Formats: sequence, C-alpha cells, structure tokens
Amino acid sequence: MIIDWKKEVEARREDLMNDLFSLLSIPSVREDEKATAEAPFGPGPKDALLKFLEIGKRDGFITKNVDNYAGHLEYGTGDETLGVIGHVDVVPVGPGWDSDPFTPEIREGRIYARGASDDKGPTVAAYYALKIIKELGLPVSKRTRLIVGTDEESGWECMDHYLTVEEKPDFGFSPDAEFPIINGEKGNTTIVVETAGKNEGTLNLLTFDSGMRANMVPETAEAVVEVSGDIDAFASEYQEFLEKNPVTGEVTLAGKVATLILNGQAAHGAMPEKGINAGTYLADFLSDYDFSGPAKDYVTIIADFVHTDTEGVKFGIAHEDDIMGKLSMNAGVFHFDHQKDVNTITLNFRYPKGMTGKEIETTIQEKLVHTTAKAVEQPGGKAPHYVPMTDPLVQTLLATYEDHTGLKGHEQVIGGGTFGRLLERGVAYGAMFPHSIDTMHQKNEFMAVDDLINATIIYADAIYRLIK
Repeated sequence: MIIDWKKEVEARREDLMNDLFSLLSIPSVREDEKATAEAPFGPGPKDALLKFLEIGKRDGFITKNVDNYAGHLEYGTGDETLGVIGHVDVVPVGPGWDSDPFTPEIREGRIYARGASDDKGPTVAAYYALKIIKELGLPVSKRTRLIVGTDEESGWECMDHYLTVEEKPDFGFSPDAEFPIINGEKGNTTIVVETAGKNEGTLNLLTFDSGMRANMVPETAEAVVEVSGDIDAFASEYQEFLEKNPVTGEVTLAGKVATLILNGQAAHGAMPEKGINAGTYLADFLSDYDFSGPAKDYVTIIADFVHTDTEGVKFGIAHEDDIMGKLSMNAGVFHFDHQKDVNTITLNFRYPKGMTGKEIETTIQEKLVHTTAKAVEQPGGKAPHYVPMTDPLVQTLLATYEDHTGLKGHEQVIGGGTFGRLLERGVAYGAMFPHSIDTMHQKNEFMAVDDLINATIIYADAIYRLIK
C-alpha cells in the first residue's frame, strides 16, 4: 500500500494549527508556589495536559490521565509497544519578546510562541501523525502510546511518577530534538556551589541574582553593592567594562549603593557556548574589587573557574569521548544575599561516557579547598545514554528521514536530555531539520510552519513503519 503522507497531512493542516495554537496559548511553566495535590507542578502544566488529552479523546483515542503528572493516548494492539514521548511544559519566558509568548502568531512563515519548538509543536506533529494512521484504518501489529509529560524542563518528576504506575514502552522516540536522529545523549548532572553571605571588605555585596533555570544561559544579571569609597568612579569603571565586552547594561546610584544591571544572550544550557552568560560577566567585573570573606569567594569562584569556560577546563573536569564529544558546563542560576547563610551558584553539566556526576562533584570540591565554598551534587542526575546504529529502531528512523528529505542520515550525540533516554531502546527524532534555526529556551522562540508540516509527514511514515 502506497500512502501519500504529504497529502494526508496537508488535508489536516488547518486542524493541526488550531490544536497547536490552543496548546501554545496555555502558559505551562512550572510554578512550585502554586503546586497542589491536583496540580503537582502548578496550574499551567496541568491545564496543558488536560487540553492535550481532551484533543485525543475528541478524536477517539483511548486516553489516560496519570494523576496530572503525565498522560497518554493509545492506539492499536500487539505484544510490543512503541512509545512516542513528548512534553507540554515550557521554560520561563524571560524578557525581550516582540510579542506575547502565550498568544501564538504566525509571522513570515514562523509560529512564534513559547513552546512552539520545545516541545508543543513537535508533540502535536507526532499526535497528528498517529491520528492519520488511525483515521486511515491502517493495519498495525503493535500498540502505540503517545505519552506527554509536564515537567521535562525541570526535574522529570512527571515521568518518574508515570513509570512507577504505567508500563514502560519497549522502544520509541521523543520528538524533542533534531533530525536525522539523536541516538546518544550525554550524562546530565547539576552541582550547586554553596557559600555563606558574609562581607568583610571595603565594598559590600548585598545581592547578586542571575538566571531562572539550570538549563538556560542567563540573559540578565543584577548586583547591588554598597561602596564605601568613590562610588562615581566605581560607576564609571562599570561603564568602561560594558563598553569593552560583548554585553550591555546600566548602573544606578542611591547614596553609597550601586545597582548594576548586565544583559547577555540566552541559550539552551546544553549549548552554553552559544550564549553570553550575564551572571559570569557581572561577577568578572566585581572580582577585581575589595570584597573579602565569603562574598569575595562567591564572585572569585565565578570569575576564576566559570567565566568564559563552558567545558570545565578551569575546574579540571574537561573530558572528551570519541562518540559523545566534550563535557559542557552551564552556570545557570546565581543567588546571593548578604543576609543569608547559604548562597548558591548552580552549574549544569552534560558529560560523555567515562566519568560520573560524583567524580565531577569531587574534582570541583578539590579546586575549592582554599575557599569557604562547598560543592553539592543534586539528586536526579542521569548517566550517558546510547543506542547503536545497528539497532532496527535507528535504521528505520534514518531510512524514513532519508526517503523524505533526500539527505543522508547519520548518528548524533547531544548534550541536551530528552525523554528518549527513558527507554533502553529510545532515541530523539526531530523535529528540527539541519536548516532549522534553534530558538529553544530563547526569547522569540519559533518553529517554521514548513518544518512543522514536514516533521508531521516524517513522523506519520516512521510510526507506521515501526508498528505495521
């Protein structure tokens, strides 16, 4: 049977866009302060999950809500289960958007909204792929579960819970990365460097804040400093620093207190080299001044071990594997308050085979031995994951990609973590193409309409090849 997948997707284009826009309009950012037993990650992620399941029920799928943590819709019968795992939560918005991030709109062939490319757009593409197979009544020999999580951008608690009460699919993919395939993912761990807040110098660091999530390069940073000396000279020196570096900012003075603002460039924490870390640049400026005690340690650690180093060279943890590539380090969140006993620098690492998160923690602590700081690995880390090219899953997905694009498929390893790694035979597959512009976790996030449609075409053919 020859199926014109493009024709089938185009026939449903308007419905696809309407359903996607309904999901994009929901601000599904995790909000712990609003979490309840009925909304474990806050109202937004729950609302997005309910909307997705509502769409599936409307179209006749068997649906299940797993305690508002995650959910799935199911199609087909068979002894094996294909899992397609996406997510409907999104990262915080951040400043600088040209339009309302939760009022999706199409401009110049691009869908602009938070979640357009990560991961509501690709998840809806995968949904419509399965919907086409169902509506055509194609014969299948396996079950398919399209699973959606609500906490992918934070701690994956959604899937931790889901997999304690639901069976794990036998194999599958996550539509949350790029084509031709992601069959390897680096290990992922977060180390928090803790210091006290005491000041003893001629300058007092009152507060220092930058970043929203460990997996985002901070775009803005703010420090409030009490200056006992010439505060006008201090402000002038900050302006000179801004002019000499690839950043912008401003300083405001109130008596002996200076408030410093610095603007960098956001990027996904898996690719920190693509961003300009506002937090490390601001600390680099402050490190030259006469702070002392824990406050001095705080800015000096950032300046000496983190600033402009996204590979862990200065900490002595740089490592490279022939298949998985290099370790990456993102300093994602900074919080300092001189009145607090514990202040933090949150470092997120994506690391290749040949090392562990505990080894990273130990090596960092050795570097900090002459400071007041302590390095603490956070729970929830993930070991490196790899599915070989010889696996039939990988071969089928690459063949489908090649047939629809005319491009040669090849394996890829990323620093980002996707739900594909939840399955022993799990990979990430699309929805970005080699020509796509990556705006995940950035302001003005978008997904090209053509990429959305073409991804749906590939997903439909790929899913059918895997379950027929």
